[in-house]
Amino acid sequence: MNRNTFGAALAVVLAVGVAAGYWIVREREAPDSMFGASAVEQSTEEGERRVLYWYDPMRPEVKFDKPGKSPFMDMQLVPRYTDKEGTAAVRINPAVAQNLGIRLGKVEKAVLAPRLDAVGSVAFDERRLHVVQARVEGYVTRLYVKAPLERVRRGAPLAEIQAPDWLAAQAEYLALLDAESERARSIRDAARERLAVLGVPEAMIRRIEETRKTDATTTIFAPASGVVTELAVREGGAFMPGAPLFRINGLETVWVNAQIPEAQVGLIPRGSAVAAQATAWPGATFEGSVSELLPDVDPATRTLPVRIVIDNPHEMLAPGMFVSLDFEGEAGGPQLVVPSEAVIVTGERSVVIVAREGGSFDVAEVTPGVEQDGKTAILSGLHEGQSVVLSGQFLIDSEASLTSAVTRLETDGAAPETMP
Repeated sequence: MNRNTFGAALAVVLAVGVAAGYWIVREREAPDSMFGASAVEQSTEEGERRVLYWYDPMRPEVKFDKPGKSPFMDMQLVPRYTDKEGTAAVRINPAVAQNLGIRLGKVEKAVLAPRLDAVGSVAFDERRLHVVQARVEGYVTRLYVKAPLERVRRGAPLAEIQAPDWLAAQAEYLALLDAESERARSIRDAARERLAVLGVPEAMIRRIEETRKTDATTTIFAPASGVVTELAVREGGAFMPGAPLFRINGLETVWVNAQIPEAQVGLIPRGSAVAAQATAWPGATFEGSVSELLPDVDPATRTLPVRIVIDNPHEMLAPGMFVSLDFEGEAGGPQLVVPSEAVIVTGERSVVIVAREGGSFDVAEVTPGVEQDGKTAILSGLHEGQSVVLSGQFLIDSEASLTSAVTRLETDGAAPETMP
């Protein structure tokens, strides 16, 4: 290549470069009217789509009524379009949606009964506690129950005791049994009442009336069936007035104490049905109900103690056992529900991707309620019959974020600002 040819080629290259640079500069410095015309042409090509306003993607909350350069960033404003329903949406080619495996579900009405699972420990039902107490001074001559936690039945003998005060009261009543005068009969009734006040068993009083004899030794019987949780006397031991001799806890029902997160306490009001299962008895289910929500929140775990009363007819549950609990709250009326997989929960809000006709998708911010059996109640944000996305919604959400369609502006109805 000679010098002339090389010089000509170099001149052509330089001319092309200068022309390209001039064109780029002209494009970057184009007046707003040129961008506006392009936007209008694009809007016209889109048919029924029209521009609502222009915005800066970095500041989507600020709206402008005409195109141009953003006053916040060195970039052009982006138009916000509407579809036939007048709201922003994301459009995905049907073939692409099928490849992404997007599945749809329906917003429908259903009745949800809130349920909650927890673990609790069994304890004695304190309402079934019976105390056998001494009302006079005496000593034990024989014990029928000689070890704590023995099971006893109502009416079973517990101990034989001797009490001088009881013997004196028996002799006084016996002397008045055959009284005939009205005054003597009133004194006799008072003597019988005195025996009852001193704690003499009713069976002992009737035996005195039948045999016409006193007995220095009195047998104490169990007032109820249950477990002897406290044995405070021994054979030959003395006791003082007011001393507890036996404590008996019934097992027809037991308490189960559980810790429930305070945020979920509202799901199990007092009286809610509870089903309990114990690992000691596989396959057995014990029915009960919530008795009390105890006002004692643990500041460390933010849980509230709940007391459940469980029926224990065969005395299979024993204090100390762990049981799994299934709470069933009160069912309300029909409410809007969606499949739980449709709800996207973030740290600040919950959204559902709504599918529209023509392959477009929009994001609806919702207020979720209780969840049960794979369905979540929707308190606000949707209406019955809408189609919602069950899978692939995170891809749609990402696409919507890039086009600023996910962001719900609080001032959608406000007039757009004028660009300075």
